[in-house]
Amino acid sequence: MERWIKKAKEIGFYEAVRLDIATLKPMKEVREMCNADKCRAYGKNWTCPPYCGSIEECGEKMSKYQNGILVQTVGKMQKAIEYKTIVATEKKHLEMFHRLCEEVRRAYPDALCLGAGGCRICAKCAYPEPCRFPEKACSSMEGYGLFVTQVCKDNQVPYYHGEKTIAYTSCILFA
Repeated sequence: MERWIKKAKEIGFYEAVRLDIATLKPMKEVREMCNADKCRAYGKNWTCPPYCGSIEECGEKMSKYQNGILVQTVGKMQKAIEYKTIVATEKKHLEMFHRLCEEVRRAYPDALCLGAGGCRICAKCAYPEPCRFPEKACSSMEGYGLFVTQVCKDNQVPYYHGEKTIAYTSCILFA
């Protein structure tokens, strides 16, 4: 476990901690937010609901893992809301997350990578055609019904880092 925490910090994550798998509790209420389709991906992306599995199936998938790492990227803004920093922080988080996923999957090919927001491996999902990169595809923590704020709290990771900050959180589960 320490190897992956060290690797995550070397890659550049602000936070990297051991994830207690028992704290992963899929919630119907979170999934219902996905069903509202505010991000316009519901039913249009292979890694989003309903294609990532039912809330029960997602819970069952997560329960098969014994280890996990929770990672977070924090951006600091000059103003209360600064779109440029939000986008740049998300991009940085996704790049680091995908890099860490690749490294973990070399050691644990069946690792489950749950990101911040949708997959975004491709600029546009291949749906309804088959996924172009199923070995790299990542669902979101929310798509799996996880209330990210609670997962952070349960694993002693701050979700809120103060005024003029934005945080992106992801996790990787492995054997």
